[in-house]
Amino acid sequence: MQYKRFYYLIQLQYLGFRYHGWQKQPNVLTVEHMLHKTLNYILEDQRFKVLAAGRTDAMVSANQTYIELFIYEDKLDLETFLEQFNKNLPQDIRALSIEETTADFNIIQHPKIKEYFYFFCVKEKMHPFCAPFMVNLQEDLDIELMKLGAKLFEGDHDFYSFTFRPNPETKTEGSIERCELTENDIYTANFFPNQSFVLKVAGEGFKRQQIRLMMGALIDLGRHKINLKELEKTIDGNHKIKLEHIAQASGLILNKVSLKL
Repeated sequence: MQYKRFYYLIQLQYLGFRYHGWQKQPNVLTVEHMLHKTLNYILEDQRFKVLAAGRTDAMVSANQTYIELFIYEDKLDLETFLEQFNKNLPQDIRALSIEETTADFNIIQHPKIKEYFYFFCVKEKMHPFCAPFMVNLQEDLDIELMKLGAKLFEGDHDFYSFTFRPNPETKTEGSIERCELTENDIYTANFFPNQSFVLKVAGEGFKRQQIRLMMGALIDLGRHKINLKELEKTIDGNHKIKLEHIAQASGLILNKVSLKL
């Protein structure tokens, strides 16, 4: 029997602190697992499939991203579905919007710009309530040097050294439209430290753990363990330098996914 298929694009956001990443895995809690569990409940055994614009690692959050939902047999009432979806999702996951799309659209292959933020603070121990949003580096870092280092990532590069466990088939070339380190004026709370910082990175696509490897290199730069010349060398993929410092995941947020028209 041939079933008719309907296609929907859902904007989503979630706090990743208690999840073992996006992808469904046995015996651990993931964002995809909770989405499937909620959809199974509200769609009442109706067949469906979900594709994500990208996967996040354990403890990484998303302020705005997309999933594509395929529904078989019955068309959705969008307003009713969105209300029921949010009512039954856990409190750390929210659907922002839903719209119908077509069979020609594919969320994985469609061109898009991803913007990531990495939040951190230095010196004094931060309030424990900050833990889901930023990383606490209890040391004095050379922030001005880190700002200079961040700009080196901009442009077209072979990011071999910033690709987690590449194999011979892995495409390591990429382009970063923007990479800058600034004081954090994006998120505020009365329990946040007086001063915190954010690394902002935007580009068409990133390798697994690339942003965290970039942040790890910038932290090493701020510690004066490496200098600007050495950082520049790691950004040149011809040198194939193996980096060991992967920054903690909890400070990383997928801020937004912009679909190219």
